Amino acid sequence: MLDTAKIVAFSLVFACSALLITSCDLTEYNPSGLTDESVYTQPEGFESLVNASYSYARWWYGKEEGYAFANQGTDTWLSGGGDENVPLSTYEDLTSEVDIINGGGVDDITGMWKHLYTAVNLVNSGINRVEESGLSEQMQTRREAELHFLRAFFYWHIVDQWGGVHLTTDPTDDVETTANRTSVDQFYQQIFSDLEFAIDNLPTSTDDYGRATKPVAEAFAARMHVARGNNQEAINLADRVITQYDFELLDDYDRLWDMDNLQNSEVIWAVNYTRDLTLNDQQDDVRYPEGHFRGGFNGHLHFLPTYDDFSGVDRSIEYGRPFNRYMPSRFLLDLYDREHSTRYDDTFREVWYSNQENPPQGIATGDTALYATSRDLPDGFADDKPYLVFDRDDIYNPDGSPVRRDIYPALTKFVDPTRPSIQLQISSRDAFVIRLAEMYLIQAEAYLNMGSPGQAVGPINEIRRRAARPGHESDMEVTAGDIDREFLLDEWAREFAGEQLRWTVLKRNDALVSRTQAHNPGAAPHIQDFHRLRPIPQSQLDAVENDNEFTQNPGYSGR
Repeated sequence: MLDTAKIVAFSLVFACSALLITSCDLTEYNPSGLTDESVYTQPEGFESLVNASYSYARWWYGKEEGYAFANQGTDTWLSGGGDENVPLSTYEDLTSEVDIINGGGVDDITGMWKHLYTAVNLVNSGINRVEESGLSEQMQTRREAELHFLRAFFYWHIVDQWGGVHLTTDPTDDVETTANRTSVDQFYQQIFSDLEFAIDNLPTSTDDYGRATKPVAEAFAARMHVARGNNQEAINLADRVITQYDFELLDDYDRLWDMDNLQNSEVIWAVNYTRDLTLNDQQDDVRYPEGHFRGGFNGHLHFLPTYDDFSGVDRSIEYGRPFNRYMPSRFLLDLYDREHSTRYDDTFREVWYSNQENPPQGIATGDTALYATSRDLPDGFADDKPYLVFDRDDIYNPDGSPVRRDIYPALTKFVDPTRPSIQLQISSRDAFVIRLAEMYLIQAEAYLNMGSPGQAVGPINEIRRRAARPGHESDMEVTAGDIDREFLLDEWAREFAGEQLRWTVLKRNDALVSRTQAHNPGAAPHIQDFHRLRPIPQSQLDAVENDNEFTQNPGYSGR
């Protein structure tokens, strides 16, 4: 497993680095106290630099901020009662000065900008000095290919979120006071150049789980090509990943999320978190400068209602610690075919059983205590029930806005019942970045872009048959006449609910504004076309001297 416990952490003022080196594992090589030069020129130090480059993906994947950027403000997710990223969820008061929301300690727009550019600068440093690393020629090529992949990966997050902002391939060691405006096309030229190098030089597999490989780079390139309208290239790369390697769709969608099955045949690439939770400790200021520099996976916290506020159910490891950040939209819940498919049941929890020794009258331990459903239950259904019942009309208004934000069907994909204590916020769950199902839907999307819905049928049906209840595979199949842009976007939602893809899938299909306005009552009054880009942090704008050239994204206040 990729050991990102070894850190080389760089702090950035725009894209500049002051070297700070620590180690999280005292049994490993500890470069503490070494200079920049010795880090770059010793194999152990350079390996630490590469590992640290991977670790920056943990700012986005499996983290609250990343879920807010990637899921919120779309058609599928609303603000839960505990949402601390409301400007990202509703676009109201989304400005260049959004930093810490409600004093909750959530580092969002400014923090993500800073850490993504820190990652890029670190990668640039490695690429530019790999020949000095002391590694063998073969290992130099391999590590350089990994760094090229990571640069493409981080730059995509930047350009997708902020558009044509600052791009450089040179590392910076001093404070930079000017920034360039690089076009979106130039960003993607660099991304494709980096991915070409990665694909040509990465191995097809690795024993070090979490490292980039050739199919990882090809899969990510397929995502990039469909985003840029290079549809045949996207189809070809996705087909190669599907057919030329050992990836397979799991027979059971539910098994994707089992803690004992995280390294499964469907996962092309994941941001891995160590099983030793002490190495994920987000409170350790030495290991994790700036708070939770890496920390553990925490996605298990954010999609759960406060079930433990209701009689009959206590907070438990099984049901999870409910931060109540993000609430499924009624639209999302209604997308599922619950008769023929297991995906709804495998994605959401509607029933909580009593785990109390002395539950309320009429309920025994192990009996249903709480039922929160997207169904429209018959009048009087709850009258003779000893447990609490909330149906769609108790949870959602007719327009889809929440009646309440504390109870709703819970997304269970990320729950971790292996955590050692109820209160523990961190998890060793890996965050899936690319899984095989995406390759099928990329193919379908590309075919549809080319005006060929008939060719999109095959890949879509592969996904839908896997999701079928036994004996209902044919009921889940669709024909060319069923497939249009709206259907495809619905299928993306059903398959990848919560998985940090929604915002970008809607954006590249020119549907972010229209679908959000149609299905997200909280965001509908505020979202505008300019929200397809995020505001550049005000602290960044204030730091540059060429502010007449490096200006705020259109629509946002601030110079």
